[in-house]
Amino acid sequence: MREEHGSVVQDRLRLGTAMNTRKCRLPVWALKVCLACLSLPTQANPLGCLIEPDRVADVGSASVGVIESIQVERGDFVTAGQVIARLSAGVERASVAVAESRARADAELKAAEAAADLAKAKLARARDLLKSEFISPQALEQAQAESRMADERARQTRDARDVAQREFQLSAAQLGQRIIRAPFEGIVVERYRTQGERIEREPVVRIARIHPLRVEAIAPADRFGSIQSGQVGQVKPQLPQFGTLQATVTVVDRVVDAASNSFRVRLTLPNPDHRIPSGLRCSVDIAAPTPR
Repeated sequence: MREEHGSVVQDRLRLGTAMNTRKCRLPVWALKVCLACLSLPTQANPLGCLIEPDRVADVGSASVGVIESIQVERGDFVTAGQVIARLSAGVERASVAVAESRARADAELKAAEAAADLAKAKLARARDLLKSEFISPQALEQAQAESRMADERARQTRDARDVAQREFQLSAAQLGQRIIRAPFEGIVVERYRTQGERIEREPVVRIARIHPLRVEAIAPADRFGSIQSGQVGQVKPQLPQFGTLQATVTVVDRVVDAASNSFRVRLTLPNPDHRIPSGLRCSVDIAAPTPR
């Protein structure tokens, strides 16, 4: 009975082993597919991002005054250096006119230079007369003194004219401060003031540069090192009509934020026709660098 029972147990063990072997045995084609899947690169999840203007500036005046006129409205496109607004500048314009007249006045300088030339001519004649003993040495000394004084007067007149020209430049610069200009090319996104208001340090308008756009993304810490400057990202704005856009990684933070266990990535997105608005949420898929 014991031998019969032992043989039955052995048969059952052999049967179980055979069944397990058949379960683990896979066809060759299935093994090839598994190996191919393991050899494929893993696709990183898209990163959440936000499309922002490249630059934003609240533009104001360097001086205190009353707004005389504003040349732009919200939504207007402006170029770098374009006049945005003017402050009342009646006093400054008058100062520029007076300083310009002084800077251009050359009658006094011409008179001083003519007197210096005449004194030099008298000195030359006095030297000739002294050689012929027609004048005394004291007369020659007087002619030399008069020549030096004439030269000094001409030099003072030239210095005064230089000062007048610098005063004219100063007055023109002060008048220029009454004009508010756009610091860079962009779109007027906000207008804070209107004609007749007095301003001190308050901004008049806000300007945003939207070509190119800036894409700010947050990446998890486990992707640190896999994202590098120069890589291309596929940006998908939340509005589907814009499709998929290509942007280039320009900045990768070298510090991981401990609280969120993440780091920031910045991409540059061309927008030459200003078709893409800023402020859109998006997702970006940054391809892994191609191994060399």
